[in-house]
Amino acid sequence: MNFFVILQQTAEAGSGNWSFLVMMGLIFVVMYFFMIRPQQKKQKELVKFRSSLEKGDKVVTLGGIYGVIVEVKEQYVLVEVDSNVKLRIDKSAIVKDISDITAGK
Repeated sequence: MNFFVILQQTAEAGSGNWSFLVMMGLIFVVMYFFMIRPQQKKQKELVKFRSSLEKGDKVVTLGGIYGVIVEVKEQYVLVEVDSNVKLRIDKSAIVKDISDITAGK
């Protein structure tokens, strides 16, 4: 309730309109740099990662399934999760490449 009273008083004051608009603009800029921009950057990296998937990569899916890519198609990949057990998984469900992590084992 107090917030609306402050907004009303700011709107009624002549010079208060500009300070309110500047304040709202600054809030938007801060939100962009701390929330929207990092999310967009992360999304671009994920799309680049999914387009670079290759046969033999060890990956993890959104559901936590670990496997090795056997075949790569336009929309999906064929992942071998055990001996002679293969799953067709949409590329958007692949979230992590663990080839480097498991190479030392």
